[in-house]
Amino acid sequence: MSCAMRYRNLLLAAVFAGGLAGAATVAVENGIAVKESDLATPRRGMTMSQVAAKFGTPVTKIPAVGKPPISRWEYPGFVVYFESNYVIDSVVGSVAPDGTGPASDSSNSTAPNS
Repeated sequence: MSCAMRYRNLLLAAVFAGGLAGAATVAVENGIAVKESDLATPRRGMTMSQVAAKFGTPVTKIPAVGKPPISRWEYPGFVVYFESNYVIDSVVGSVAPDGTGPASDSSNSTAPNS
């Protein structure tokens, strides 16, 4: 298996392994529960141009890596992952509002999706 294929598989596993994108993990009396986010995010299958038209210019665009090419756009409050030109997942709470890294708001912690 090539390095690019391993990277793609690892990236996809990291994106999808955490559970529901757009969900927050909250503590409850007998354990934890998942709470859906109210934040609007791009849906799977949207094109890059549709995402840009609906959500505007991202704070950061991370170039594509591997085959098929996987790239990501970082917005305040969420990250969008693309395979080629199409959305494969949107993850809430993965980027600080200024686009510098993981969000630090512990009161709204999210499931580890990225």
